[in-house]
Amino acid sequence: MTLAAFVPRDRAGLLAWCEDRPRLAAVLRDVRARASTDPAHDLSHFLRVALWTLRLGAPPSAPELCVAAGLLHDVVNVPKDHPLRTQASALCAEAARGILARAGFSSAETEEVADAILTHSYSRGETPRSPLGDALQDADRLEALGVLGLMRCIATGVRMDAAFFDPEDPWAERREPDDKAYSLDHLFVKLLRLPSTMRTAAGRREAERRAATLRDLAVRLGDEMGAAPPPRRLTP
Repeated sequence: MTLAAFVPRDRAGLLAWCEDRPRLAAVLRDVRARASTDPAHDLSHFLRVALWTLRLGAPPSAPELCVAAGLLHDVVNVPKDHPLRTQASALCAEAARGILARAGFSSAETEEVADAILTHSYSRGETPRSPLGDALQDADRLEALGVLGLMRCIATGVRMDAAFFDPEDPWAERREPDDKAYSLDHLFVKLLRLPSTMRTAAGRREAERRAATLRDLAVRLGDEMGAAPPPRRLTP
């Protein structure tokens, strides 16, 4: 069986696929009840990560684990500026253990998913210990790139009371970058560096494609502001 034979193609297909599988249907019900209203970490984000985890890392025997990991990777939403932020993935892994056990996943399956969730987080800085962890980490990082990545970046910045950019020095040429104060700074502090961190070949290709989109959007923003970005800000 090939991966294409069982990977849903879109959100609607994934939802139907989950509803046809009792264990995932139970996980999805729990996730729906817990989902944040934060548009950067809502149910749609979970579903997109689940789809990409499937695309990047599902052997024929483990597609349900890929979807479960994607659905649960941010099930406890800790804001970016919260003092417990570096513990977010540990909190999610612990919550996932209970959800997966109630849904009927075995102890071994539960621990595989929980470990992937624990090690996927950028802020934790760990290297995944399994192919599932590699796929989940890449899938989540893809969400920070491209047009979706920019939308999520701005949404998160608004929640943190960040300005879009520094009107006097938008590209941080005369100051230290500060992505807590300015959302645009997050592009060159973190986002454009993500492709080099990808763990899977397919994830790296998609990350490069989405990073190119971000660079193009930055150039277009510079045109509108009358302040072109210096090349060093777009080349990590």
